[in-house]
Amino acid sequence: MMIPLSLMTNAMLQPAEFFADREGAAEFLVALHHDLLRVRLTEEILAERYREQEMRTPAHFGSGQEAVAVGVCRALRADDVVFSHHRCHNHYLAKGGSIYELAAELYGRADGCSGGRGGSVHLTARDQGMIATSAILGEMTAVAVGAALAFQLDGLDRVAVTFFGEGAMDEGSFYEALNYASIRKLPVLFACENNLYATESPLSIRQAPGTDLCDRVRAFKVEAMRIDGNDVLEVYRTARTAVETIRRGRGPVFIECMTYRWREHVGPHFDHELNRAYRTREEVEAWMQRCPVKRSEDRLMQRGIATRAQLAEWHNAAKAEVVDAVERARNAAWPEVATLFDFV
Repeated sequence: MMIPLSLMTNAMLQPAEFFADREGAAEFLVALHHDLLRVRLTEEILAERYREQEMRTPAHFGSGQEAVAVGVCRALRADDVVFSHHRCHNHYLAKGGSIYELAAELYGRADGCSGGRGGSVHLTARDQGMIATSAILGEMTAVAVGAALAFQLDGLDRVAVTFFGEGAMDEGSFYEALNYASIRKLPVLFACENNLYATESPLSIRQAPGTDLCDRVRAFKVEAMRIDGNDVLEVYRTARTAVETIRRGRGPVFIECMTYRWREHVGPHFDHELNRAYRTREEVEAWMQRCPVKRSEDRLMQRGIATRAQLAEWHNAAKAEVVDAVERARNAAWPEVATLFDFV
């Protein structure tokens, strides 16, 4: 069964419930792939343009980790909310944030999603349910738990999601938030993106041998599971089940998504370009072989849903959309000087 580009685009616009009872349907797999392309190509093009030194904001690119954001956000409703960390572009885009407004924010323009004032690590798209992001490690876990508490007190059937890296689990605030969410059985999903490194510190020097993050979470009587975070369909299925559990009032769920960032911790380069020694080029390239986009392409071809030519067509169309949005953002207006002290 071959799906034309027009159907892919229409499928992308449907809410998660539209596909809830036919996750293996061709239309949904194409929609997932389109979401992955949108996130990946935005990050890659922004990273290349970042090298021009016109984006004067620290930027943490999420290339390689797209499947976590796309899979989780596809399992949510439009009125569910998301909170994220410093590597937040993927989540912003997966929840429906504008490519143009993201690029404008990185360029410091008035049309940026935060008015050009927040930069890369302070993104928001409130109408899409992307509430806030922060560079302070572990901060948004507590804020998401607060949102979940508000939903519970107001009797609302809504879910809060907090995305964070495994490094946030070295912070005490994470366990305070987790414990409170467990005691109150709050509607919050803890989505851990375990990319094995906190900045340049591997798990092996931060945690005792044999440490299991899911076991830590289970000590708080919270359901926890570890999954392949580079398989977008596995992430979606797991997140959908978790969200259904949460909506039934059974309390929070924790998902540890094993994934990997391709580029340096902060900035557009690959570590080998800068001769950084904390991880080898071979290790990075081995993880790049598990590319979420490539695995999605393989699934579509194996199931007869798309040909290589169609995949190339979709890639080129998505790339053109991103290139246009980024260039428009680069040429957009700066904030007026008179607004300098607004919001202060």
